Amino acid sequence: MSDQKTEYVSEKAFAEKHDIESPVVELDEEENSPIPEVAAVVSNKDDPTLPVMTFRYFVLAILFSAFLSFMNMFLWFRSNPMYLSPLVVQLLAYPAGMFLAKVLPHGFMNPGPFNIKEHVLISLTANCAAQPAYSIDVTVIQKVWYKEDFGFLANLLLCLCTQMVGYGMAGVLRRYLVYPSAMIWPANLVQVALFNTLHKEEDLEPGQWSRYKFFLVAAVGMFCYTWLPGYIFPVLATFSWICWLNKDSILHAQVFGPSGMAVGVLAFDWNTIVAFLGSPLIVPWWAIANIAIGVFLIAWVMTPIAYYTNLWDAQRFPMVTSKLYRVDGSRYSTLAVMTDGIYDPKKGEVYGPLRISTFFALTYGVGFAALASLITHTILYHRHKIAAQWRASRSESEDIHHKLMQAYPEVPDWWYGIIFVVMTVVSIITCEVWDYKLPWWGCLLAVAMSVIFALPVGLVQAVTNQQPGLNIITEYVIGYILPGKPIAVMTFKTLGYISMAQGLLFVGDLKLGHYMKVPPRNMFWAQILGTVLAAFLNLGTATWLLNSQPGICETNEDFMCPSANVFYSASVIWGVIAPDRMFGPTSIYNIVNYFFFIGFALPIPFYFLKKKFPNTILEYLHIPVILNATGMMPPASPYHFWNWIGVGFIFQYVMRRYRTSWYMRFNYVMSAAFDSGVAFFALICFFALQMQGTTFPHWWGNPEEDHCPLDGKPTIAPPPPPPPAA
Repeated sequence: MSDQKTEYVSEKAFAEKHDIESPVVELDEEENSPIPEVAAVVSNKDDPTLPVMTFRYFVLAILFSAFLSFMNMFLWFRSNPMYLSPLVVQLLAYPAGMFLAKVLPHGFMNPGPFNIKEHVLISLTANCAAQPAYSIDVTVIQKVWYKEDFGFLANLLLCLCTQMVGYGMAGVLRRYLVYPSAMIWPANLVQVALFNTLHKEEDLEPGQWSRYKFFLVAAVGMFCYTWLPGYIFPVLATFSWICWLNKDSILHAQVFGPSGMAVGVLAFDWNTIVAFLGSPLIVPWWAIANIAIGVFLIAWVMTPIAYYTNLWDAQRFPMVTSKLYRVDGSRYSTLAVMTDGIYDPKKGEVYGPLRISTFFALTYGVGFAALASLITHTILYHRHKIAAQWRASRSESEDIHHKLMQAYPEVPDWWYGIIFVVMTVVSIITCEVWDYKLPWWGCLLAVAMSVIFALPVGLVQAVTNQQPGLNIITEYVIGYILPGKPIAVMTFKTLGYISMAQGLLFVGDLKLGHYMKVPPRNMFWAQILGTVLAAFLNLGTATWLLNSQPGICETNEDFMCPSANVFYSASVIWGVIAPDRMFGPTSIYNIVNYFFFIGFALPIPFYFLKKKFPNTILEYLHIPVILNATGMMPPASPYHFWNWIGVGFIFQYVMRRYRTSWYMRFNYVMSAAFDSGVAFFALICFFALQMQGTTFPHWWGNPEEDHCPLDGKPTIAPPPPPPPAA
């Protein structure tokens, strides 16, 4: 083995000196990852001669990335938003690549059979383009609610810098979060297994469907079916049948209506089920069960107790909403308390304090508790593992996969460094040239917070698949430093929170490429391509919708932008009013701060109970998951969760347990197919019908009046608006 080690070192030195790819590294065939779950699915062999960044790659990567970026940005604005998973690209890119390998002329355009590394690189590019850019929220709330528009260039620069600052962090973090075998990134193992499955010949029995036949049939079936709840029979999307029994009772509507506790509300629309939570077909049952506990406690225990005891004058406001109110229950006008984009204390004192629904306040408190509980949970359950992995990251990183990756020249640190410095400077220039009201030191502080938290959060995510978010911390910090400046606070939040999240997204993709032996420099340029392409398409799509859809995000029934509405409310709470006035000692919501302490302490008794009673149901309780259950509430409502949980129970418990062979073969494929069918329906329905003003005739399944007319109404009605000035 010592001779093999010498050969491996000499080849690595030669490759680095001459900046070329070395031949296959000779290693012991029996050597494998020391992590059992990695050894089970990740190959311990590699062929560095496979072409990767081919003509086929560029064609498919650009097409699929553009499609995914446009679709997810378009669907993000819809009243029932949806996220089209990169899993769709992973499935569709395979037959597309095989097709190009057959029809393109051999040579430069077609260097041989479509191979697994090309496939992985296409998926990595699409993954960087899939998630709607977080900075689009800033653009939307500026234009819709704060009546500002800095123009396409300013919005593009903000989008690029917030999405790409994380690259600099990824360059440093790869040594600790990619190279070590101990950093497994569990979510990647599912993708690795799917890649390996797709590139093996399916051994089909007579009459058995292939995965692609199943995908096409399921996607077409869902596309056809979605016309019922999505256009012809929309009552099926939120079937609140109990609410119909007594349309004149506010109490009845609050308990059984979609905008209240939503008891008994059924959703027969896949888009409604996955709108805010993603597909329940890819979340393990133990996590779904913990989420169910959290939703039950928060939505059906804490909220009704607080509401019907009139905590914080709750009954003047709807039970479940993210809207903002005055003390008397009328809607809060942010512009009425601002002068030149900044909160005016004199106007605020005359206008009165901000009030939010009890449910909204409780979800903030539970969010505080979830963040604090994750710290305690990680210390209690993962401290030894993380400490061991930290030691391994410095001394024991060369497992078989890391050794095989030495066949390829690594990305120089200065490539990452240049992007980090340039994008940080761009963020400062953007905020200084345009009136974001965030000074240069605010940009540096936001980036510094991302840098400080990136490694510890990454260590947690690489082991537990849980990523603590910095959104609340960033809002808290800058809200105290720059009170009354909503755009500055949201820009700081975006730069501070999403930079770390993007950095860890890139690191996770690097680990996937590490497992699949994709050359690092190819991965670097693939990630750049996907991110830059997405910035232009995200902003272009958002600009088009904002300029073409009247009443978008406010009164447009098709495009109510629920996520942007919550982002706007957060900008008022943390930016305009600021945390000191909203949650400080003199505020009625001050008690919400104590949730930090509750969350920090809650995992401790369960930790000792699990030790005292091992191998019981207590083993499956996960306090951070329970507390984080309502992380998307609002904009999500309880009925979104309960229908999501129900579908998850059917597939992740019943089908997995009693139809295991079907589940293993088709479950993930069906999830991608359903998402694709609904996405194509949304696109065709919008362009063919909605843009032409064509609506389906009214009937009892598509009524002019709501079946639950008092849904979303407060117990105490607000006063009528004042008459218009003469």
